[in-house]
Amino acid sequence: MKRLLVILFSVAVLGHVLAVNVDVAEASNGNGHGKGGKPKDSQEPEPLTDACGVRPMKADGSLWSCTLVDEFEGTALDRDLWVPQTSFVTGTETAYACYRDHPDNISVSGGSLHLTVRKENKAQPCAHPSYKESIYTSGMVSTWRKFSQQYGRFEARMTVQAETQPGLQEAFWLWPDDRYSDGTHWPEAGEIDIAETYSLYPHLAIPFLHYTANDNGGPIPGLNTAWDCVAHRGVPNTYALEWSAEHLEVFVNGTSCLLNTSGDKAFNTPYIVAFTQALGTSFNGYDGRATLPATMSIDYIKVWN
Repeated sequence: MKRLLVILFSVAVLGHVLAVNVDVAEASNGNGHGKGGKPKDSQEPEPLTDACGVRPMKADGSLWSCTLVDEFEGTALDRDLWVPQTSFVTGTETAYACYRDHPDNISVSGGSLHLTVRKENKAQPCAHPSYKESIYTSGMVSTWRKFSQQYGRFEARMTVQAETQPGLQEAFWLWPDDRYSDGTHWPEAGEIDIAETYSLYPHLAIPFLHYTANDNGGPIPGLNTAWDCVAHRGVPNTYALEWSAEHLEVFVNGTSCLLNTSGDKAFNTPYIVAFTQALGTSFNGYDGRATLPATMSIDYIKVWN
């Protein structure tokens, strides 16, 4: 399994120390001498590839540097990086699924991570104070207290099950690392939904940025969400976020779908990475027509800074 986590140090005043497991080759400083003892005119060129593969180019022409890659090789979840969710439920009051750490819901095979929502033969226990059990179960993983990063490029390729009936919902999203919390609550604390998919809208991926105390009063296309990002269910789609102190930009299959330049304080902290296969809520609630089990397959996650 290829995986690289690069330790990033910020100044002590910011107190940001992000993640773990170093595999870094010391680069040339470009101050050597060539033949005849003459100084080199310039530094060695940056390598065009690293642990994430071909390095994407930034708008200024420089290259992103890999900080995390998981291509889900092998047959087991890398638990040094991923934490299964077991504390919440997903869905509506009448049809909700318990997240659980079980191979029927979370598995790795064929070069992908598979998260599955399913209907069980009998009710299963939920680790939730209000919802004790359910006949539906599902899978979610995150890098909670394993990896987080402030700013950079986050990219994943994934496939969600072909379906046109309501009831299925999937997400590739980022959540503030609670180790750096100042006590601010959601939505003011922030949430970055790079892509949410709904079976009721089988040809769309919907990004959503949650911030401000009233969540901007709801969805505002062009500011905190977009309703025109084409992504068909049943085939692989690539989702990416480029994030700096000044802007967040979401791309779907290489096309820019949402640009936010608010510079809101919610986006000035490290975030963890999460993938969710859920039962739908609200207008996309499960009514028995969508086919279960349903699986979301993630081919890779790559992060750069």
